[in-house]
Amino acid sequence: VQLVETGGGSVQVGGSLRLSCVVSGYSYSEFCMGWFRQAPGKEREAVATISSLGNVWYLDSARFTISQDRGKNTLYLEMNRLTADDTGTYYCAARSPPGRWLDCGPRVDFTDWGQGTQVTVSS
Repeated sequence: VQLVETGGGSVQVGGSLRLSCVVSGYSYSEFCMGWFRQAPGKEREAVATISSLGNVWYLDSARFTISQDRGKNTLYLEMNRLTADDTGTYYCAARSPPGRWLDCGPRVDFTDWGQGTQVTVSS
């Protein structure tokens, strides 16, 4: 499984970004995927997860939206009203095999990871 993130960059406080993750080699008809981030000096944390049957979890549902386009094999993360605390490296992750869709969430063991894309939010 290969995951390649794009869409990171520098943005001002209050701005928006959309991250993309192109997934290849994931051969399961169902999926459990997510976005994580890690700020300097901090532990990695889950930002959003999604299963093939549509259950989602958010660190902040008011500002983040996770979605997927199976036709394009792409996972997205829409981020709005960004703050300096959102600065970090954002990673796309997949769980192989996906497991039960009910179990998909921030605490499952994600087995495949992208290389990350940097998001910097400044005032």
